[in-house]
Amino acid sequence: MTVPADKELPKPSNFLRQVIERDLEQGTYAQRRWGGSPGDAANHLAGEPDPARIRTRFPPEPNGYLHVGHAKSICLNFGLAREYGGVCHMRFDDTNPEKEDVEYVNSILDAVQWLGFSWDANGTSHLYHASDYFDFMYRAAEYLIEAGLAYVDEQSAEEMRVNRGDFGKPGVDSPFRSRSIDENLQRFRDMRDGKLPDGAAVLRAKIDMASPNINMRDPALYRIRRATHHNTGDKWCIYPMYTYAHPIEDALENITHSLCTLEFEDQRPFYDWLLDALGEGGLTNQPHPRQYEFARLNLTYVITSKRKLKQLVDEKHVSGWDDPRMPTIVGLRRRGYTPESLQLFCERIGVTKSDSWIDYSTLEQALRDDLDPKAARGMAVLDPLKLVITNWDAVMGAGALDDCSAPVHPHQPERGRREFKFGRELWIERTDYEEVPPKGYNRLFPGNKVRLKYGYVIECKGATKDANGNVTEVQAELIPDTKSGTPGSDKVKVKGVITWVAAADGVPAEVRMYDRLFSVPQPGTGDKDFLEEINPDSLRVVTAYVEPSLAHAKGDDRFQFERHGYFVADRVEHREGKPVFNRVAGMKDSWGK
Repeated sequence: MTVPADKELPKPSNFLRQVIERDLEQGTYAQRRWGGSPGDAANHLAGEPDPARIRTRFPPEPNGYLHVGHAKSICLNFGLAREYGGVCHMRFDDTNPEKEDVEYVNSILDAVQWLGFSWDANGTSHLYHASDYFDFMYRAAEYLIEAGLAYVDEQSAEEMRVNRGDFGKPGVDSPFRSRSIDENLQRFRDMRDGKLPDGAAVLRAKIDMASPNINMRDPALYRIRRATHHNTGDKWCIYPMYTYAHPIEDALENITHSLCTLEFEDQRPFYDWLLDALGEGGLTNQPHPRQYEFARLNLTYVITSKRKLKQLVDEKHVSGWDDPRMPTIVGLRRRGYTPESLQLFCERIGVTKSDSWIDYSTLEQALRDDLDPKAARGMAVLDPLKLVITNWDAVMGAGALDDCSAPVHPHQPERGRREFKFGRELWIERTDYEEVPPKGYNRLFPGNKVRLKYGYVIECKGATKDANGNVTEVQAELIPDTKSGTPGSDKVKVKGVITWVAAADGVPAEVRMYDRLFSVPQPGTGDKDFLEEINPDSLRVVTAYVEPSLAHAKGDDRFQFERHGYFVADRVEHREGKPVFNRVAGMKDSWGK
């Protein structure tokens, strides 16, 4: 639902908005300068006053496709920057060369732009890569060594693990912790120059091996890893650890509010320790960024683990990253979700500091609320059963077809009308006929009258069955002078109204009836294999008949199929002459009911 900027409702308050408003009121970052591009303290001090009131960043690692949880982070970081006159940086945290790929980089950029956000501001593109800062990160590491705050440790990985201790036992100092500054500098340069094999040494911060926060027990800053990087090639054989790189990236980019999920809360003391140390050494701009944690998105019936999503793709449980059952942004887009519906969803679920599960129906309802005022209407028959009007030739003339029409949108007459035919043979839903109707059933059964929506009232006379007792055709008689919209059309009162498509101009279409990929609310939890929890009915493909207006849809065009819900012309396979539609969501939540 698009609302003009000057008509937008006030945003609901949350703790992040309160933090930002407090910092703006107190002028926490008002004196900072911006050097025009990311850089060290000297770069920024030589610049102009920062034109951005706040700076946030969206920093994905390019090791997979973004999913609905990332959509929350995108909307949060870009949305808050937009709301408070700031800038959000698009940054790739590409410090792990073995798992990263340009394919993922491109898909991430496309997803952010599709969601409606841009990293361009004040005439500058704020698209950055952590790997652009490798030279500074190395310089900062040497500074920490020279300041007595880092050392090269050559214990084995197992020795470091044992000596780190646990929650009930303090860690034990490494035998290499007391090396001289000169010796540490030389060994670190040996690491850089490829003189040590992979895994032979790491650079560690020198903090406190007895700290109750295990993350402060001399965390690793650099490791040796001979791997070709997608951005820097083979320039480096040592790479910074994420926990070391991330705060430096924020500082170089003048970030004010570094927003991340709760699993990084225990890392915040190191974040502050590192930036305090680099600030005291005059390497980074001050005051330094502050980290704030919020609860990640836990959505029922959805898996968001990148590893598990990749397994679904690799083992062909789904057709690819953009399979409409996937929670990836490309999958949601192909399913028929709109950028506005995802933004609305993210606004509705809010931001908290406590983990909880959001029901999948909340996502679907945001989609319905966005599409209801937008989506053109159309009639489709998804489980076709032939209906024959036995007195049609006598009443209307042999071979005659009658013109019918309906509004493109019931509440927007300015969008015009759609045209279709009514004839002797029609398609109706198989569930619209019952030989022996259950209580309260108001559709077709022998002797009952119903209205064919936008058409005529008919009276059911019976049905034909095959040798197995399956209904193959329903017969009915047309009641003259009951056409919708004509004088006296309401003289015959009926309780039931059903949709239909004429055999004369109905168009065959492949309709993919997508449902939730998993059959349990929290797949992958407990002892069960998440693959065993895949919903066997998550995809059902039917050959339907759609009214002619739908046959001219273009990929990504969204519709409300009357009675059935919201559907989209598949952006990959739909084409003129071979329509393919995906079900986005039903008219209402019916899961488990």
